[in-house]
Amino acid sequence: MNTLFDKIWDKHVVQIVDDGPTQLYIDRLYCHEVTSPQAFDGMRARGLKCFRPQQIFCMPDHNTPTHDQDKPIEDPVSRKQVDVLARNAAEFGLTHFGMMSKDNGIIHVVGPEKGLSLPGMTIVCGDSHTSTHGAMGAIAFGIGTSEVEMVMASQCILQTKPKSMRINIDGQLGKGVTAKDVALYLMSKLTTSGATGYFVEYAGEVVKNLSMEGRLTLCNLSIEMGARGGFIAPDETTFAYLKGREYAPKGEEWEKAVAYWKTLKSDDDAMFDKELTFHAEDIEPFVTYGTNPGMGMGITESIPVLEDTDEAAKASFCKSLDYMGFQPGEKLLGKKIDYVFVGACTNGRIEDFRAFASIAKGRKKHADVTAWLVPGSWAVDRQIREEGIDKVLAEAGFEIRQPGCSACLAMNDDKVPAGKYAVSTSNRNFEGRQGPGARTILCSPYVAAAAAVTGKISDPRELL
Repeated sequence: MNTLFDKIWDKHVVQIVDDGPTQLYIDRLYCHEVTSPQAFDGMRARGLKCFRPQQIFCMPDHNTPTHDQDKPIEDPVSRKQVDVLARNAAEFGLTHFGMMSKDNGIIHVVGPEKGLSLPGMTIVCGDSHTSTHGAMGAIAFGIGTSEVEMVMASQCILQTKPKSMRINIDGQLGKGVTAKDVALYLMSKLTTSGATGYFVEYAGEVVKNLSMEGRLTLCNLSIEMGARGGFIAPDETTFAYLKGREYAPKGEEWEKAVAYWKTLKSDDDAMFDKELTFHAEDIEPFVTYGTNPGMGMGITESIPVLEDTDEAAKASFCKSLDYMGFQPGEKLLGKKIDYVFVGACTNGRIEDFRAFASIAKGRKKHADVTAWLVPGSWAVDRQIREEGIDKVLAEAGFEIRQPGCSACLAMNDDKVPAGKYAVSTSNRNFEGRQGPGARTILCSPYVAAAAAVTGKISDPRELL
């Protein structure tokens, strides 16, 4: 009768507080430079050491520039945050993957690719997109800075158990339709608050057929539906991805781990608080037209008209379109764009660069487009070069930048200027998210590539 969520959660319960939260054991804490400084200060003020330092991993990613990483960071705020993380990690005896090290990148890309994020784990980080690691079959969620300190001090956290939701996606995805399109489609149906209070398990034929990279993208965006997190039951795809990775179990331990991981699935008669089913044939390449990730539509569709908009949402709908410079009922196909960003913890993996290159190959970057192609880690950068993707992209007029969060958020040098349109594979299109006044259209790497070579929003299926 148990869901997969119940199985993992119950295994990690230390104690249940009467009329209060659950004390939950945490297997892995990831720290980046933005949400950890106050937690370290709190530990210092109370004279505490980290309870289980070997389970905590630190990495700068939000503030790292994506060029000249071997030189001091020019922005003083960014430099300070990156330097302070390095000092804190050294003082508290924690593993630190610093800038320019072969292990650096975006924490939500590096965790899975190093085998640090494993099935059945509880994983937290002071970052909302920690839900990404749920793709490994783990309970993974973002926490606040005071909770980061709590985990450092005790390897536990106080949490109220969320409700459970299963989203089934049946059928086969069409040409040029990716996990990113699936996620944007789900958000357009559920809205950005439709999964609030739930932990989402993704299931169905589409999910089963997704690569590990696709699953990581889908789980990454769970938070944008309001969910506490999202995850996928581990299977042969998961095991094949993890085998041989640096921190994954080895030899006899591997066999034992896989035997346990195979039990990590919801029982056939498991009851969910909510269950929804969607169909692959209803999903085409997606773009957003507004200022939250739920304001999305199929690339051939038109922006909704006011009459079709919920009365309570009309004011924010109009404000959003006004910011974006769009009109109700307008199509986005053919709309001129200025910037293209491929990367972030949403779409900064090797599969995303393969997809982009498949459209860029034999074509040229449009002269009016500024393109930032940013690998999610140095490991992805190495794969890009080993596969010759860098050469394909260079011939088309694109360059590969150095790893980091980059233009996902305006915390580093890669800021989109005010009023400019950025077609972006990142996860958020809020006002000013990619720079003050920047206008963001979220999409998949295929849609980004089509825009990069045509200079306008184009249907990638016509170029594949």
